[in-house]
Amino acid sequence: MTASFSPVGEHQNDTRDAYDGVVELYASLFADRRLETQPFARNMIRTFAELVRATGNTRVADVGCGPGHLTAMLHDLGLDAFGLDLSPGMVAHARRAHPELRFDEARMEELPVEDGALGGVLAHYSAIHTPPQELPALLAEQARVLAPGGLLLVSFFGTDGPDPVRFDHKVTPAYSWPPDRFADLLTTAGFTPFARLLHDPASERGFLDAHLLVRRP
Repeated sequence: MTASFSPVGEHQNDTRDAYDGVVELYASLFADRRLETQPFARNMIRTFAELVRATGNTRVADVGCGPGHLTAMLHDLGLDAFGLDLSPGMVAHARRAHPELRFDEARMEELPVEDGALGGVLAHYSAIHTPPQELPALLAEQARVLAPGGLLLVSFFGTDGPDPVRFDHKVTPAYSWPPDRFADLLTTAGFTPFARLLHDPASERGFLDAHLLVRRP
């Protein structure tokens, strides 16, 4: 059966509006805890930060930053971090919660960052709402903004099946991915995958939690 996808751009507007409608609830569930109940994700981010610091370029974008809690975590880990999000409501909340940091509205497919400027990009479950046919362009954009040797840590819902699976996320429709398929897309986008972590789900959805750490050559 062929999946039905929204036209390019339409799903982004739907995602923006959906997250604008749950800002305070979302922040209350996640922003104050900074992954305290997710030790695997927390330690992957710490590893990412350590490796980025080692490159000498500590400028990092938290793409799909939501209420800014992970941008703040990256800052605490010694990175020059800033947050980007599609949702104006999330950006406004992040600015209030972390006035010392920079947050801007942006689409992940059109990042307001110059070529090769960043030492790292964090995409923590922020690409999950992108339809499969649009994901290669999104990953290519993340490769564009990274300096040679720069790192991308992308986290997503993993599935054991051969194909991406569309599911009803609590905010707006999302996709889980076979980790090998996602890694192949990263390679095609110009990255070199070198570490991955898969673990049992932290939620009732039943998907694996997947974290891929890749480098731009």
